[in-house]
Amino acid sequence: MTEGKETAIAGIYEVCIGVPDAIFAIQYWEQFGYRIGQVGQLPADTAYQLYGVNSGVRSIRLYHQKADHGLIRLMVWQQPSNQGLGLTSMKVKGNRWATTLTADILTILNHAENAKAGRWAIRYTNPHWEVIYNKERKSRPFTDPTVGVREMLLLQPLTRQVLFQRFGYIVPNYGEINHHAAFQTSQFTHMGMVIQDDSKQSLKFYEDVLGLLRVRDDVETTYESSQAGREIFDLKPGEKFILTAFDDPRSSKSDLMAARSGRLYIIRFPEAINLQSRFESSQPGCLGISLYTYRIQDIEEYCDRIKSSNVLKYTNIVENEFREKSFSFVAPDGYFWNLVET
Repeated sequence: MTEGKETAIAGIYEVCIGVPDAIFAIQYWEQFGYRIGQVGQLPADTAYQLYGVNSGVRSIRLYHQKADHGLIRLMVWQQPSNQGLGLTSMKVKGNRWATTLTADILTILNHAENAKAGRWAIRYTNPHWEVIYNKERKSRPFTDPTVGVREMLLLQPLTRQVLFQRFGYIVPNYGEINHHAAFQTSQFTHMGMVIQDDSKQSLKFYEDVLGLLRVRDDVETTYESSQAGREIFDLKPGEKFILTAFDDPRSSKSDLMAARSGRLYIIRFPEAINLQSRFESSQPGCLGISLYTYRIQDIEEYCDRIKSSNVLKYTNIVENEFREKSFSFVAPDGYFWNLVET
């Protein structure tokens, strides 16, 4: 998925996952079609400069077919900061999760049920039917096509995943399934975060400073309207959340077929709802999903732009584990990010 014009920023490049055991993590993600790519490490002093963590780290970048986004970086910290988000509810500030397209959601459900029977630490939902587009369209059962997805949540101590299977439609640049993988899955198609900001001011950062394309905005999900949303985000009667999505600039606001994976989903809960804050469990140094990266061009220009914005914190440019120019910052909404130069 590298066709089209080059842009200064593209879709989310990596989901970074803190793990104590790289071998088991690699075996797990191989079932989803990933493979070992680059390996690198940083001593504690450099890791502190870049990630604010006083610990050495060894990282393995996992590739997925020819994808240039939605990759995985396994981070093995010598001294992890904490156990991460674990099986925490999705309805917390600081939450992170990664979503994958699959052609076989029932096989994944079978494994989840087997894991639960084996007393693994696991939480999951059944694959609920959800109509994503053209919700108002009426279809006659058994004669008209069904157009929608089956969507399920899968939480484990080191992974927070949402998986979906399409029915009745395709989006050509939104996830490429590896049919040779055990679970017939794509690279990560979109990554999520939870915030509270009724003013929506913090959203402007992703558009105005990072240069992403706002493609969906103010999409409301209520307890009453979505069984999948209700179960995944622990909604109670009368509760709702609002979705805003940011894309690779090569995507489209109006043309569904031009949508690109690597999307950032920002879920906003109304400030009237009392949400727990777990930012300390979803940043570098933690186990589990703890960081997202973007790959960019002209890192010096981006660094200057970040420094002059309303970010809460930023680092200088240093070489990361893979000898790439890189720097980190904490966005206005409290999420820790890392940028990597192409």
